[in-house]
Amino acid sequence: MKPNQRLDFKGPIPKYPWEQNKHDHIALISGGTGITPMYQLARAIFSNPNDKTKVTLVFGNISEDDILLKSEFEELENTFPQRFKAFYMLEKPSDKWARGGTGYINKDLLKQVLPEPKEENIKLFVCGPPGLYKAISGMKKSPKDQGDLTGILEELGYSKDQVYKF
Repeated sequence: MKPNQRLDFKGPIPKYPWEQNKHDHIALISGGTGITPMYQLARAIFSNPNDKTKVTLVFGNISEDDILLKSEFEELENTFPQRFKAFYMLEKPSDKWARGGTGYINKDLLKQVLPEPKEENIKLFVCGPPGLYKAISGMKKSPKDQGDLTGILEELGYSKDQVYKF
């Protein structure tokens, strides 16, 4: 930007109203900067001592240097080991990468780490680039219309009501 240019911001826009213990277990499926609402939700849960929600994070990035908020998520794992688990996928990991998988978030990983579709009171949140939405949950139709559930989550047997697309 140049001096005296204007930049407008929009927000915050509350999208999913959270209440303590609203769900027994939630999963946060994210790619890149799509981690932002996921971190806000995790922070709200773990900053409330009365909220006992279990949280699973699945976070895809290009490289290890691209993992936003990594130290914050590591702290949550160390502080709440029975309630918070993080799984990382990197498209282009270094030779030293040992903290997660290689490639894109995929059906095998999600089947292994997510709560079962038949479990009651679960919610899966999805946020990331268009390719992630297309592969994992299908696109939203508009800010107020979640659209149909398609992709890997549908294949794994989740219902539209169990998934929220940011």
